[in-house]
Amino acid sequence: MKLIPSTIRDRKATMMKGGVVVVTLMLIFGVGASASDTAPAAKDSATPPAKKAKAHHWYQIGEASWYGPHFQGRTTANGEPFNMYALTCAHRSLPLGSWIRVTNLRNHKSIFVRVNDRGPVPEDRVVDLSYAAARAVGIHGLGKVKLEPVRGGDPKLARELLAQLQIPVMPNAHTGE
Repeated sequence: MKLIPSTIRDRKATMMKGGVVVVTLMLIFGVGASASDTAPAAKDSATPPAKKAKAHHWYQIGEASWYGPHFQGRTTANGEPFNMYALTCAHRSLPLGSWIRVTNLRNHKSIFVRVNDRGPVPEDRVVDLSYAAARAVGIHGLGKVKLEPVRGGDPKLARELLAQLQIPVMPNAHTGE
């Protein structure tokens, strides 16, 4: 039996607990590997090594609009009531429940939103943002935006999403901030 000094043993236990917390948070927020991520190729000794294929990340650029009071409380495509103060959006084809980063290309402000509805109805628009999401990126009518999905293979986007989930979005009613 090998004896490990208590200082080393305690440090290893603390590091292990921290890793468990990170993995748990990643699983809770769905930041694990997704079906759209490419799997690493199996090594075959008979074939020569090929150049690594560059990963192409999906994004979409186009006009965004927002919707609010008229739709408040109506049922969205995923069955939940629409809340104009939630960070959500409507997109024609992205999976319901997925998270995307919306960046206003005019002022470079960005916010993460969850897809919970289908739309927008006008064909010249790519996304309909909730009132709160549009306000967060500075869109008051229409605005040109870039959409990027949050995927398990992109730890930078995942960290930014987790950081956003820890900051208050709504102004404090008591202080007016």
